[in-house]
Amino acid sequence: MDYQSIRDLIANARKVTPVTVYVRHEGELEAEPDELLRVYPTGAGTTVLIGDWERVEPVLQRNGERLLYADVHNDRRNSAIPLLDLKGVNARIEPGAVVRDLVEIGDHAIVMMGAVLNIGAVVGAGTMIDMNAVVGARAIVGRDCHIGAGAVLAGVLEPPSADPVVVEDEVLVGANAVVLEGCRVGRGSVVAAGAVVTSDVPAGVVVAGQPARVIKEVDARTRDKTGLLKELRRLND
Repeated sequence: MDYQSIRDLIANARKVTPVTVYVRHEGELEAEPDELLRVYPTGAGTTVLIGDWERVEPVLQRNGERLLYADVHNDRRNSAIPLLDLKGVNARIEPGAVVRDLVEIGDHAIVMMGAVLNIGAVVGAGTMIDMNAVVGARAIVGRDCHIGAGAVLAGVLEPPSADPVVVEDEVLVGANAVVLEGCRVGRGSVVAAGAVVTSDVPAGVVVAGQPARVIKEVDARTRDKTGLLKELRRLND
């Protein structure tokens, strides 16, 4: 997706605060379901309400005299973009990962705990996004890459930028490294842990430092240290 499409989508989206409310009440709870409210009576004076807080709150207020208590669970406020429906993704997504809608994830990729994939991001087949890494809006990651724990691939929503981060195939980005917006990391290169990439990285090199500079070409010893384990990417198919 281009910058303007994402900007317009977020600007025009209906902002919602999804909640799940467990209600204990006397008698029948007056609640009519609609597209913004789901009502699940469980019997014995208990009802579960799922929907937008703007729709749920009036139900609780209207039934105030019947309510014994209610527990409200929510994890966002005025959210513009829902999370991606992961059921159709042929990849391994671990608990605690945050994957927003309109993200593309290739076959047998891995997204670890705490990782964040923002709107419009693309993750290639067989790539691992490690713990607490951030793949910013519109960032593109190729096949068979490893984005290390805590690494950041900058997004391009604010401030606006014409070009997203592009990480080509078979790249390793070390832990806590940062790739700034508009930068391209060439195929097979290695970004050392903690490096800050402020300009394009050629293919087949190792960069390190702040800002990152080429320190050597990728050799057999480097490839041995940065090789991927196909077993980790094995699914049930």
